[in-house]
Amino acid sequence: MSECTHVPGLPRPEPAPAALTCPECAALGSHPVQLRMCLACGYVACCDSSPHRHASAHYRATGHPVMRSFEPGETWRWCFVDGSIV
Repeated sequence: MSECTHVPGLPRPEPAPAALTCPECAALGSHPVQLRMCLACGYVACCDSSPHRHASAHYRATGHPVMRSFEPGETWRWCFVDGSIV
């Protein structure tokens, strides 16, 4: 893991999750493969292995750079800008 320039700007403590699943997938009747949570705002969305890739779409729409896995037991974070685990 590396530290990127976007991590120090994240809110502390991290935001509360806005949902327990991807609301966009739920509205479409689609099943998310894995969930991610935006560390800027708490938005929960599906990963790029899911058909609709809502986490990446959230990054493109908001510019919020870092998300983390929202799967039980996983703590890794991903920076969309740097394209790496941070």
